[in-house]
Amino acid sequence: MSRRGTESNVGTAVTPDDIDRAAEVLAPLVRRTPTIEVPGSEIGLDATLVLKLEHLQYSGSFKARGATHFVATRPVAAGGLVAASGGNHGAAVAWAAQRFGHDAHIFVPTTASPAKVTRLRRYGAIVHEVGDVYRDALDASRRHLDIHDATAIHAYDDDVVMAGAGTCARELDRQAPDLDAVLLACGGGGLSGGTAAWYGERTEVVAVETPGTATFAAADASGAPVDVEVSGIAADALGATRIGDTPFRALRAAGATSALVDDEDVIAARLHLWNWLRIVVEPAAAAPLAALMTGTWRPRSAGDRVGLVLCGANTTLDLTATSAPGSLVTGPTR
Repeated sequence: MSRRGTESNVGTAVTPDDIDRAAEVLAPLVRRTPTIEVPGSEIGLDATLVLKLEHLQYSGSFKARGATHFVATRPVAAGGLVAASGGNHGAAVAWAAQRFGHDAHIFVPTTASPAKVTRLRRYGAIVHEVGDVYRDALDASRRHLDIHDATAIHAYDDDVVMAGAGTCARELDRQAPDLDAVLLACGGGGLSGGTAAWYGERTEVVAVETPGTATFAAADASGAPVDVEVSGIAADALGATRIGDTPFRALRAAGATSALVDDEDVIAARLHLWNWLRIVVEPAAAAPLAALMTGTWRPRSAGDRVGLVLCGANTTLDLTATSAPGSLVTGPTR
């Protein structure tokens, strides 16, 4: 049996060398997503914003990096791959499984957006919708692993997955080597932890969260990962019940900070990205811009260069509405 097969990969620190090696593996397998520079004056800041368009990644989010790194470097049991996910990790695992010729069983909470569930099925995954939060889906996936010879891929608390996610930061660092800070959404911590592991203390890392998904803020206050009550507009992407141990250690070691933004501010930032740049992202991906627009986080000095990672775009775009064609769907999708 391969029950919780990836948990043996948890516990060691992910280093820049690990991320370099992951980048070598991933170079022919994932996209090198572009960046664009825009003036911060658009939102009242004396700064330059460098947007990393990671929502253009395969499967619609940064998660393709971690999932593909795992599938490309680890053995997969006969029963295929098993993952619990709010949607994006599941889509990435399903995409990687399809690419490498494996079956994929994806367990998602019932709060996962229909757009994400639809995409899972398009990639050929067998989708199991269970419970209200990520922890419910994770528990169900573990029960599946008790009776099937399959290989689990944790969504974030796994060294191999986090090293893969860290290649996004490595890539950004090469595209914009002079950043003063990097802001990105944080749920379970795979992306933020991988980013912290790459940059260390040389560039400020800011984990942006909503009150209903504040896993890092809660862990930072407690000194260790703790459970949080999950709710809100970003819960389908950031809805981990607690931050992973490995990501938390990386964030703390880098001196990362948490910035909390309300759901309403995330909605406003998401609409602003559309109106300003014609970029459509899911709510979680707009959280970093919300932190800047609300003043929750501010650049330390005039003229700073600030990176924003737009981490995913598995969302709903209403192309059929007659009153406002192409309008973003900003309310609850389930």
